[in-house]
Amino acid sequence: MTIALTWLYVPGDRPEVMTKALSSGADVVIVDLEDAVAPDRKQYARDAVAEFLSSPHPVPVHVRITDEHDLAWLVGLPGLTGLRLPKVTHPSDIHRIAARAPDVALYALLESALALEHAHAIACAHPAVRGIALGEADLRADLGVRDDSGLDWSRSRAVVAARAAGLAPPVQSVFPDVRDMDGLAASCRHGRTLGMLGRAAIHPRQLAVIERAYLPTPREVAEAEEIIEAAAAEAGAHALPDGRFVDAAIVAAARRTLSLVLNRRTG
Repeated sequence: MTIALTWLYVPGDRPEVMTKALSSGADVVIVDLEDAVAPDRKQYARDAVAEFLSSPHPVPVHVRITDEHDLAWLVGLPGLTGLRLPKVTHPSDIHRIAARAPDVALYALLESALALEHAHAIACAHPAVRGIALGEADLRADLGVRDDSGLDWSRSRAVVAARAAGLAPPVQSVFPDVRDMDGLAASCRHGRTLGMLGRAAIHPRQLAVIERAYLPTPREVAEAEEIIEAAAAEAGAHALPDGRFVDAAIVAAARRTLSLVLNRRTG
């Protein structure tokens, strides 16, 4: 299974865009029934998404629902591989959805201070939960944060909660300026330093930048290979020729680096 690094949002009321997204190169396509769809287009979007998901697709397709009412059009469709749940604040929100959508992977979006307080409980709420992430636009408004760095504690909180729950690292929230590729790359590099893995996008041109930022660099790959080779030759904690100390945790991190590269080559 390919480790997903790129998650492309597309509006649920644009059938032609949904179809086109399947060949965009995104690891996961997220059909949006929430913010991307105007209230007077909701029913049209539900019908369009149901038609789109009436058969399986070669790319995993998730749907970000507006609320539980959307489930009546989605549950049981062969093309649905995941549900993204906006504005989750408590484990009970997960339980309600899981009861109505059995055997569907659930991804909780944390978009308020209350959600952050319950982050670990939400991440552990049900076996169907496969990931958590921040909804940064709403979270920024709820917290009154003006500068992007003001969200770093929240990002780290989500990373810790996901790790403690045994989930994959959170995916970064979207970068809203689809023209600023340098800004996107810098933001992805920062997210990576915080422990995030991959990013949601709102335009296909962002995908390559996100993937490049989150894949290990050639230097990181070479260092990981050196660590693995040294660990194979000498058991226990030891130092590399350049003086760097290597123990079991460092070896495990090196293995994660190499597995990500191998996964992208073979996935």
